[in-house]
Amino acid sequence: MPYRQLKKEVYKVLIQDDFSNSLVQLSRLPGRQVVNPLFSFLYHSDEIVRWHAVSAMGVVTAGLADRNIESARVIMRRLMWNLNDESGGIGWGSPESMGDIMARSDLLAQEFYKILISYVLPHGNFLEHDILQRGLLWGLQRLSKAKPELTSGAASFVRPFLTSKDPFHRSLAICFAEAVGDSGAVPYLEDLIRDNTRISLYTDYQMSSYKMANLATSAIAAIQQNASAPDTLC
Repeated sequence: MPYRQLKKEVYKVLIQDDFSNSLVQLSRLPGRQVVNPLFSFLYHSDEIVRWHAVSAMGVVTAGLADRNIESARVIMRRLMWNLNDESGGIGWGSPESMGDIMARSDLLAQEFYKILISYVLPHGNFLEHDILQRGLLWGLQRLSKAKPELTSGAASFVRPFLTSKDPFHRSLAICFAEAVGDSGAVPYLEDLIRDNTRISLYTDYQMSSYKMANLATSAIAAIQQNASAPDTLC
């Protein structure tokens, strides 16, 4: 299928309201070819198109890993390259996509989870750009919800984001703390119970509005139970 036609087909999928079912359509398209338009949609002006591209990248790459692991590795390395200063780009959508891919693929998670964690380590490949940090925190909490055993060691490095001036940092750090059961985060979460800031986060293939205080309360309950709460918000 010619690239322009394929890009139009991918776009039709990304704008669907019932996106979870639309992903089935996407999985029928040629995986390695679909990836290129998906990379371009990570930079789209429409927020929901960008986020749907992240989820689609996760589904396509994880599926590809089951059939051709080396092709999936190439995609992961391309996402990593986009976050490299030498790439000349910004890397929008790359940490989010890495987190979503690894949440869906055990094989890729085992190989690349340390790379994603390294972006939050001051002594590692720390991402200093505030907006990229939002993406990184989203990617980390996404992976943590699926495989908390891989990311729990990063808890002390995510904790400082709970006191960030950026509400996206705070909210996503709350979700991470809840996912990994970070008891060390509880004192910070207790402070956030009084934070009435409202924030819009991408969950379950859509944008949803949350109050910071409610996120913090849910996280504390989950951590104190030493397991995910039945009705977690993140």
